[in-house]
Amino acid sequence: MHLGIFKITYNRTATHFMDDCFVNLGEEMAGERNPASCYLDERTFQLCCQLFLQHSETIQDGWSWEQIKGTDEGFMKKTVLMPVKPSVLHKQHEYSIQDENMVTDDIQANVEDETAGVQAVCEIHAVLRYEYHVLYSCSYQIPVLYFRASTLDGRPLSLEEVWSNVHPNYRQRLQQGPWDTLTQQEHPLLGQPFFMLHPCRTEEFMKPALDLAQAENKRMNYIVTWLSVVGPVLRLDVPLSYSTEVSAPD
Repeated sequence: MHLGIFKITYNRTATHFMDDCFVNLGEEMAGERNPASCYLDERTFQLCCQLFLQHSETIQDGWSWEQIKGTDEGFMKKTVLMPVKPSVLHKQHEYSIQDENMVTDDIQANVEDETAGVQAVCEIHAVLRYEYHVLYSCSYQIPVLYFRASTLDGRPLSLEEVWSNVHPNYRQRLQQGPWDTLTQQEHPLLGQPFFMLHPCRTEEFMKPALDLAQAENKRMNYIVTWLSVVGPVLRLDVPLSYSTEVSAPD
């Protein structure tokens, strides 16, 4: 089993594209061509990932390939430090934040009259560590996004806390339908507990994208398009340059 990941060959934003997918699911694409397959063979998956990684190295956005020692298996990995409001964390797990764990970019300073001294009023944010993995699923024949999240002191987030940090543009929709399958699973290569965004609905947003690309004779990189849709759900953004610089494998 191999792994991969990532972004969109569309000129639309991931949010608008995802909205369009849900609105237009089931609508037939124009044209007489045979519909494009929503599934990937492992070889094509690997080639798409290679192209993605080449661009990642160029723009230095943190993706890497993690090889499983003693095997030919591996996965794509990216770690992101994410500032969140402390209310995102469950009350029973509140914790003190050290100076080095504070996000200073969002500090709001309120300076009083010099004679009264200087007061700084800061909106303190907690910092979470998200580790994203993209694996190839032989069962589904598509990429699958695994991730784990923790505080900087190493405490894993609960499923409730993870849900509270899902982008609000998507949270209600996902909780109402089958996409609510944001669950905890064993990582198939590491044997450790991870969260997984279940791939059962991948066909519903990838089929319109693939059919449209085929109708317009565009060479769309599957991984780029796929990750550009699923990534923002979990606050994983894919730079726009992937959509313009990364094409489908030959």
